[in-house]
Amino acid sequence: MSTQTNQSNIANPAPLGLLGFGMTTCLLNLHNAGFISLSIVIIAMGFALGGAAQIIAGIMEFKKNNTFGATAFTAYGFFWWSLILIWIKPFGGIEAADPASMGFYLGLWGIFTLFMFIGTLKHNRATQIVFGSLTILFFLLSIANFTGSEGVHTVAGYVGIICGLSAIYNSMAQILNQEYGKTVMPL
Repeated sequence: MSTQTNQSNIANPAPLGLLGFGMTTCLLNLHNAGFISLSIVIIAMGFALGGAAQIIAGIMEFKKNNTFGATAFTAYGFFWWSLILIWIKPFGGIEAADPASMGFYLGLWGIFTLFMFIGTLKHNRATQIVFGSLTILFFLLSIANFTGSEGVHTVAGYVGIICGLSAIYNSMAQILNQEYGKTVMPL
C-alpha cells in the first residue's frame, strides 16, 4: 500500500510575491516621497504586479501549506486592489474616501502587518526588515492622514522606498541563491 504525501512539487512562489510587492511599493512611495505624481503607471503596477501577482503567489503558498506566505501575499494583493478601487471610485453615488477613513484603513493594515512582523521573528532577517519597515510605513501613512502632515507623508514615502527595495532584494536573493545552490545574497 502506498502512502500519499503532502509534499508539493510547485516552485517557491515567494520570490514572485515579494517582487510584486517590492516593485509596486517602491513605485507608490516614489509618489509619497514627492518624486513622481500619482498616475496610471502606479495604478497599473498596483493592479497587475502588486495585486494579481501577489494573489497568485498567495494561492500557490496555500498549495505549499504555508499559512504565513498564503495569508501575507493574498492579503497584500487584495490590499492593492482595494487601494485602486479607493483611488478610481468606480461605484457611483458613494462618497470618496476622506482623510479620517483613510487613516483608519491604513491603521488597520498597520495592525495586521505588526502581527505579521511578529510572525517573521521565526524567519530570516531580510523578511523581518520587509515586514518591520512595512509596519512603520502603514502607521506613518495613517498618522499623515489623521494629521494632514505633509512632512510625515514624505517621511513615509522614504520608509516605503526602503521597504520596497528590501522586498526586491529578498526576492532576488531567493532566486539567485536557489539558482546557484549557495548563498550568493545573504538573507
